[in-house]
Amino acid sequence: MKMNRQKGLAILLIFFGALILLNKFGVHTGHLFGHIAGWLFPAAMVGLGYLGLVNGRRTIGWVLIVFGGLILLGKLSGLIGIAIAVGLIVFGISMLRSKSFL
Repeated sequence: MKMNRQKGLAILLIFFGALILLNKFGVHTGHLFGHIAGWLFPAAMVGLGYLGLVNGRRTIGWVLIVFGGLILLGKLSGLIGIAIAVGLIVFGISMLRSKSFL
């Protein structure tokens, strides 16, 4: 069987779908997959929304992108908080080092 890009994507989708089903039926596939699946669904929503935009389905495309983006934003809130904290520290240090600020 000759592998091409479409078959590889199909196999990957079947694999992730099977893991999601196993997890829903109580077969624990590990903490790592649970973490990956939590990111996979909103990322898939954004990707399908983009495909909707490309194929002329603007309304459903934007709805999927907005909902998927909001879910991803919630998942990234911890990293965003860390980035803001580091930014405040760097900004505070630069204020202390400068002679006259503002």
